[in-house]
Amino acid sequence: MQIYNTLTRQKEEFAPREPGKVAMYVCGPTTYNFIHLGNARPLVFFDTVRRYLQYKGYKVKYIQNFTDIDDKIINRAREEGEDPIRLAKRYVEEYYRDADALNVMRADVHPKVSEHLDDIVGMVKTLVDKGYAYVVDGDVYYNISRFRGYGKLSGRSLEDMQAGARVEVDRRKKHPMDFALWKAAKEGEPSWTSPWGAGRPGWHIECSAMSVKYLGNNFDIHGGGFDLIFPHHENEIAQTEAATGQPFARYWMHNGFITINQEKMSKSLGNFFLVREILDKFPPEIVRFFLLSTHYRSPLDFDDEKLSAAGRGLERVKNCLRALEEAVKTNPRPGVSNEDKALIDGLSEKVSRFNDAMDDDFNTALAVGILFDAVAEINAYLHGAAREGGAGMEALGRALEVIKTFNSVLGLFKTDRAGGIILEAQSGADSALVEGLIDIIINMRQEARARKDYAMADSLRNQLGKLGIILEDTPKGVRWKKQG
Repeated sequence: MQIYNTLTRQKEEFAPREPGKVAMYVCGPTTYNFIHLGNARPLVFFDTVRRYLQYKGYKVKYIQNFTDIDDKIINRAREEGEDPIRLAKRYVEEYYRDADALNVMRADVHPKVSEHLDDIVGMVKTLVDKGYAYVVDGDVYYNISRFRGYGKLSGRSLEDMQAGARVEVDRRKKHPMDFALWKAAKEGEPSWTSPWGAGRPGWHIECSAMSVKYLGNNFDIHGGGFDLIFPHHENEIAQTEAATGQPFARYWMHNGFITINQEKMSKSLGNFFLVREILDKFPPEIVRFFLLSTHYRSPLDFDDEKLSAAGRGLERVKNCLRALEEAVKTNPRPGVSNEDKALIDGLSEKVSRFNDAMDDDFNTALAVGILFDAVAEINAYLHGAAREGGAGMEALGRALEVIKTFNSVLGLFKTDRAGGIILEAQSGADSALVEGLIDIIINMRQEARARKDYAMADSLRNQLGKLGIILEDTPKGVRWKKQG
């Protein structure tokens, strides 16, 4: 397995700290608003990384934090007249709602800053005691000049950073790029006790303290968006390695930006889209499929038409699964014919290619293409079997197994307790209602044909077609499927 390591700027063979185990930390959201599509990309991608590592047999310990103490939270709470911690807690729950919809598995631990103040204060104190940090009027700053490796993740020199920095000059700092580990309390803001007086932690120190607490030193994978490379992850490396005296994370992975008309999506530009708003228009499996359809390190351009196209592609997978499940119910024949063996061998080759794609820096775009290749091969087999006496039980079982395997990694569809794929995003009641209405229309069409009112029968069929419902007249009755 090869992983592109941002730290070394090359692909490296994956060798975890402990054989058979993977320790993984992914930066989570700052909880002052609903998550937007840019937040969703790392959530979905690193969830897929976790799923693939588990599929490969690794025991994965997955940590994702919540930043629930931050300037943005305090400002938002002030605007809404709400306690900052209560506001943050509310948006944590909203995060879970969106993440659950996108089929993102819960982390083994979701640590919050508010629940780890002792760990954070302890690491800041270690840095002060070692001379890597200094105290000014109750604020504690990290002295980047003391850390020789500063800039190794982003590839920037101190001179370049200082020249390009957009920071307010603070003459109390020893270097303009020194950053806050602890901020002295301000009137009207939440604060906690510390050896330097009341205050609250800076942004960067939280992830260092919490990742080391749950994963120890030199853990395997640290992930996040490309925008976190500098300064957040650069600062994490500096403060953690200074505090522990050991390397921090072994592999640094960063996903590319979401763009709108080739321009980076951001709140400052006002061109961001909340996941909640997108899910009002598109089923969550389509959004997840869209996010995985491009290699994670590449930019991903967003618009409604691209999501619609993703939906049409995903419908082909759904139709294949529906056809497989129906074929299984029609008493398939035993034994393995030449056609059965060709399908089984072809699908084994697809699994091998799928594994190769994911082993090559988690190339989900290529993996999705291989999924479609498998769907095309299965469809061709089913069409041939319908003409030549039915499908084979072993071939159908292997086809379902392969699609479920691919889904276990990509997480496109949720599964029931028995491991079966749940195809429809709507609730069970909604799904039953839609299917019932379609069945009523089909019965009306059959009645029209029986009385030779072919104009009405054709009209009903055409109306369903406009809604994306395709009718197929078979010797065993009328079947319907969604267009894809």
